Amino acid sequence: MRLKTLILALVFLPTVTLAESPELISAAKEEGSLTVYSITSRIANAAKSFEEKYGITVSAYNLKDFELIEKVSQEGKNNIYGSDVIIAQDSGRVYGEIIKPGYAHSYVPESMKGIIPEKYQDPLYFSFITKAFIYNSETNVFPPVNNVWELTEKNWAKKFWFKDPLKEGVNANFLTMVTSPEVSARLAESYERHFGKKITLTTPNAGYEWIKALIENQLVMFTSDTKMAASLGERGKDINAVALGTYSKLRAREKKNLALMPIMGMEPFAGFFYPSFLLVRNNAKSPNAAKLFVEYLLTEEGFSPWSGSLGTYSSNPNIKAYPGDNSLDIWSRILVFESPQYIFEHRGDVEEFWNSLIY
Repeated sequence: MRLKTLILALVFLPTVTLAESPELISAAKEEGSLTVYSITSRIANAAKSFEEKYGITVSAYNLKDFELIEKVSQEGKNNIYGSDVIIAQDSGRVYGEIIKPGYAHSYVPESMKGIIPEKYQDPLYFSFITKAFIYNSETNVFPPVNNVWELTEKNWAKKFWFKDPLKEGVNANFLTMVTSPEVSARLAESYERHFGKKITLTTPNAGYEWIKALIENQLVMFTSDTKMAASLGERGKDINAVALGTYSKLRAREKKNLALMPIMGMEPFAGFFYPSFLLVRNNAKSPNAAKLFVEYLLTEEGFSPWSGSLGTYSSNPNIKAYPGDNSLDIWSRILVFESPQYIFEHRGDVEEFWNSLIY
């Protein structure tokens, strides 16, 4: 009976899709090369490893996010071939200026369809970066605040630091998301918990109200997350401030002797995280090599140039976070995430609102 049961179990095992189809590899090798536009310099190491593994030449170009979007958009409008694969950032613009017009599309390898969460497949998310509320752990043994509305109170005037959203699209995207129905509702609830009364609106919703209150409380803006982290984490200076910046900067705690800690229990969110997208150009000259490269980047080997430090995570949950870091699943429960469509449709309004208060 046991043998019969075992045989039946083996017969009815689900079909396992090979991670690398021999047919795809053969077709990709026939094409022989591909071109990639990326917003990260780490693409060079991934390209080199891919070349060594498959013998397919990769021309990799590292561009700033706005440069990449404008380049792909212009090439798309004029049906000019420029690249086969793109790794793009700034979700609202990617959605509105590249995906929606049909200049690039998502290719999800069969081997990944049952692994990558469905919510990260269309468009295909490649990686995520986290930004968190951070404080000086020498000045304060415990987090000095635990509710985002505390940062709008007089005793926190000039003590909340943030990178200028007009100098970095992802920060503008975050501010746009706090005005969304879901996040603004959470902000209204946290306002009532903190102040013991319902919020009185002078703007469209609690998200706009929070932005307005931060600016009126003399928000301090930096031009760089690196400079902001270095200034916040200085020892012996009694720095009592909170910054919302790139979580990966905490890796400098040992190298630069910085006193930095995140506020994981901040209400109603501990920061935000944002994606990069992995897309295939619609007019790719090497579509098979592009598909193989996409599949490769979604594996542990292909993602290795990105996984060697805090703060960067793959859409493939089988690729573990850097030792000592939180998993993407944990971060996703406490951080604000982006809706590309909402950002595309509403960022202009938020930027106009921001400018009306700043200038």
